[in-house]
Parts: sequence; structure tokens; C-alpha cells
Amino acid sequence: MEAQQTNARSPTDFLNSVLGRQVTVKLNSGIDYKGVLACLDGYMNIALENTEEYVDGSLKNKYGDTFIRGNNVLYISADKSA
Repeated sequence: MEAQQTNARSPTDFLNSVLGRQVTVKLNSGIDYKGVLACLDGYMNIALENTEEYVDGSLKNKYGDTFIRGNNVLYISADKSA
């Protein structure tokens, strides 16, 4: 049985494609951070710029640079370009 993965992308491909772009990072605690993905490492430690913190869908804080430890990350999602 042959796998049909002609357009398969790895998570690494996705993360490289969103570097420098607006992303949403959802934490295990349910808090969302939205900002520009500055960098990340193999442990999923994340640096965001121009970050906004959302709790239960409402804006709580704005930060310049934010560093998030990778073991707190549930997922990273790319925001739609305007």
C-alpha cells in the first residue's frame, strides 16, 4: 500500500514558513498569545514580538517581547494575512 503524501509538509516546514509572521500561541492553561514569531528552538521555546495576551477571548495585556517555555504550548497557529 503506497502512501499518498504528494503535498505533505512537516511541522518544521510549517514553523519555518511562519517565522516573522503573525501567529497565535495557545497554552495548556487556555491563555492565547498573539504576536510576531521572532524565533523558536527544538524544545518549542518561543519568542514573540508585539505580543497581546488574551484570557477567555478578551485582551488582558500587551507586551513588547514575550518568551514562552515550550512545555506550556498546546499549539501554534498562523494568522490569516490581511
